[in-house]
Amino acid sequence: MPRRHTRARAAGAALAATAALLVAGLSGSASARTADAAEPSAPSAAQTLRTDAAPPALLNAMRRDLGLDRQQAQRRLANEAEAGAVAGRLRAALGTDFAGAWVRGTESGTLTVATTDARDVPAIEAQGAEAKVVRHSLADLDAAKARLDRAAAGRDTADAPVWYVDTRTNTLVVEAVRPAAARTLLAAAGVDRSLTRVTPRTERPRTFYDLRGGEAYYINNSGRCSIGFPVTKGIQQGFATAGHCGQAGYSTSGANRVAQGTFQGSVFPGRDMAWVAANSSWTATPYVNGAGGQNVQVAGSTQATVGASVCRSGSTTGWHCGTVQQLNTSVTYQEGTVSGVTRTTVCAEPGDSGGSYISGSQAQGVTSGGSGNCTSGGETFFQPINPLLTNYGLTLKTSGGGPEEPPPGGGTWAAGTVYQPGDTVTYGGATYRCLQGHQAQPGWEPSNVPALWQRV
Repeated sequence: MPRRHTRARAAGAALAATAALLVAGLSGSASARTADAAEPSAPSAAQTLRTDAAPPALLNAMRRDLGLDRQQAQRRLANEAEAGAVAGRLRAALGTDFAGAWVRGTESGTLTVATTDARDVPAIEAQGAEAKVVRHSLADLDAAKARLDRAAAGRDTADAPVWYVDTRTNTLVVEAVRPAAARTLLAAAGVDRSLTRVTPRTERPRTFYDLRGGEAYYINNSGRCSIGFPVTKGIQQGFATAGHCGQAGYSTSGANRVAQGTFQGSVFPGRDMAWVAANSSWTATPYVNGAGGQNVQVAGSTQATVGASVCRSGSTTGWHCGTVQQLNTSVTYQEGTVSGVTRTTVCAEPGDSGGSYISGSQAQGVTSGGSGNCTSGGETFFQPINPLLTNYGLTLKTSGGGPEEPPPGGGTWAAGTVYQPGDTVTYGGATYRCLQGHQAQPGWEPSNVPALWQRV
C-alpha cells in the first residue's frame, strides 16, 4: 500500500476513535475531537462558533427564505458548524484523495465527503458522513480552475461570465450565455475536457454599486455602498467593503452625512476588496445591522461549508438568506473578471454592494455582485472576508468571549492571523493542523477549539 494511504488510514483510525458524530440532530451536543487533541471539556464546534447565540433577525430571515421554523434554523446552524469540523478533519486525513464536502437537507443533517479512493470510505462513514467516490480530487479541479483564470486574463469573457469548481458534481463548470464562448475559453486554457461541464445562463452578472448596503455610506459625497464588517488595524478603526465601491484616497461619509473616513486600499477587478479607515467620530463595533435595526453579533470568520446557510444584510433589500453553492468562483462583470468569490442563492439588488454575509455568528464576506433580484429571485457572489483581512492586515471586530490576551502557551500560533486548512502551528509545546479557514482570536487557542485545530 502506498505510504500516502498508510498515513490516511492511520489518520482515519484516529478519527474513528472519536465519538462518532451523527451530524443529523445530535451535533449540538456532540463533541467532535480526536482522542488526544484536547481536554474532555473542550467545546463542540457549535459551542465554539456560538450557534446558540444566533440573533432573531437572522433566524427570521432563514425562516422566510429557507422555509424553516425557529427550531429548524437553530438545528441547521448547529449541524453546519459540526459538519464543518468533521469535514476539516477528514480533509486532513484523506490528504490528496480529498475531493470536497457539502451538506444537504432541511437542517443540513447530511454531510457528504468525496474521495478519489474507495479505501477511504470506512474512515468517512465512521464520522457519520456519507462517502462519495469520484474521479477527480479537489486539488486537480482547483488546478484546472487556476489555468482557466490565467487564460481569462485579458480576454473578453462576458459571454462565459462565471466558472467554478462544483464539488457536488466533481467538475469544473463554466456558465455561458453563448456555449461557443465557453469552449473557446476552455481551449485557450488547455483544460482536460473530462474535468469540465458547460451550462447555459441567460443573464450576465453585474455589480450592485450605486445605492446602499448593510449600513449605507456615501463615497465622495456621491455614490453609496454599504459597510461590510467593522475592523481594526492596530489602533486604527474602520470597515471592510467591496473594492468596486471606491478607490484608495476616496472619502466617505456615513448614512447621516457626517464625515466618516478614507479608502486606504482597494482592489477591483481581479478581487473585490477594500477597507476604509474611519476618523475619530466613528467606533468599530462587533455588529451587523439586522432587520429592524437589531444588532447581529459577529463572533469570528470561520468559512461555511458548501450547502450551508448564509444570510446577507443590505439597506436596499434588508435581510435575505440562502445557501452557499460554490467556493472559489470566478465571475465576469462589465468592469472585468473577479476570482476567488463565493457563489450563493441569496438575492440582492443595486445598493446592497459591500454589505455583510454571515453564517450563524461567523462573518463570511462582502457583497460583490450577481444577477436577478429579490422579487423574482437571483444569485449573488461575495468576496470572502478572510483573504480581505489578510491582504490588508486587518483584524475583524468580534464580540469576543475570550480573554483580552491569549494565555501563556508559546509557539507560532498568533491571534489576528488568518489560517487556512492544512496550515500548522505550535502552541503549548504541541503541533496543530488547521481544519477550517478562520482568523485566530483570543479564546480560540488551538488547545481550546478542536473544531478548528487538530493536534498532530
